Amino acid sequence: MTDLKAAALAAIDRETASLRSLSEAIWDRPELAMEEHEAHATLTKYLTEQGFDVQSGYCLETAFKATWRGNEERVCGPNVAVICEYDALPEIGHACGHNLIAEAGCAAAIGIRAGLETSEKPLGRLTIMGTPAEEAIGGKVKMIEQGCFQDIDIALMVHPFPSDSTVATFISVCCLNATFTGKASHAAAFPWEGINALDAAVSAYNAISMLRQQMKPDWRVHGIISNGGAKPNIIPEKSTLEYFVRTPTAAELDVLAGKVKNIFESAAQANGCQVDVEEICRYSNVINNSDLMQLFRSNSESLGVQFDEKERMAGSTDMGNVSHTVPSIHPLYSIGTDAFNHTRHFTAAANTDYAHSKTLIAAKSIAMTAIDVLTNPEMLKKVKATFRCQLQEAA
Repeated sequence: MTDLKAAALAAIDRETASLRSLSEAIWDRPELAMEEHEAHATLTKYLTEQGFDVQSGYCLETAFKATWRGNEERVCGPNVAVICEYDALPEIGHACGHNLIAEAGCAAAIGIRAGLETSEKPLGRLTIMGTPAEEAIGGKVKMIEQGCFQDIDIALMVHPFPSDSTVATFISVCCLNATFTGKASHAAAFPWEGINALDAAVSAYNAISMLRQQMKPDWRVHGIISNGGAKPNIIPEKSTLEYFVRTPTAAELDVLAGKVKNIFESAAQANGCQVDVEEICRYSNVINNSDLMQLFRSNSESLGVQFDEKERMAGSTDMGNVSHTVPSIHPLYSIGTDAFNHTRHFTAAANTDYAHSKTLIAAKSIAMTAIDVLTNPEMLKKVKATFRCQLQEAA
């Protein structure tokens, strides 16, 4: 195993320059969810040049799947997936560092392949999954629904953050859009002829703010008014709220989302409007497989990483849905900034040489973790048994 890991680390080191260029190219051209055409092209071109078999537009237009199986006739065993993300945020670009996640996924794949090639016997298969739209509609959720993870045994990814952590909590989320419909009228001459959709939206916004007094400490509700009308002299006939509802578990999410939906309905009725409530996506909480995470931590520490294991809430991700489908991990790694994700300062930090160097360490840790599992059938059995137990506990 030592030789396989050494081969993985050396292979990643050889590609340092090309991986840095890959990350920078994605960072330079931030693209929103399901619009990641250039990032998709950049990543699939890179992986093709690296010798992987690539399926562009895999299930979704900007998703992809890349594989390496070695000698196809001989290879059997488990299938390890590494995950790439590459969508950006509106206005502030790669403020969650998805350019680095894409780099880490590609780097880990290069390392795992080198380990597999070094082995004297076939150990298993390798898949790189390009998953778009994490920040919006949940590309992984849609890919799961289409069976993209059916033949995957474990799924591994890393995420940049202000600190290194294996215990951060990613909670479940439901994304809701409420569109209120009223009736337009001249706001000065004939206001009584109108039905104000903005009033309904504001009523709902205020009622949700009051709801927070009765919410559990680890529940979260936050939203914006994305459409407040056309002009001040027109009674708004359309107004839209966009809300994220978050809780630690799926059962709690049903409760809190139900309360928010009731507020939307009540606000519409109170203001004489109609309301259409649309659930855009729903992400599960992340179940980090404890066995895989322990391997990741051990491998990271062997490369000099020191973890800050203060428990903290770190948001939500569609990797949670993957973690309810196959054994998975989603550890966090520091990129040398005190800035939090989803800020302009984090965007700047995501394109530094230091962030690149920390990304390669995280990728090496992922590659070494995969090799630990691929070379130890008993470990894979343990990982899957733990997955079943953790899944039952989360139900």
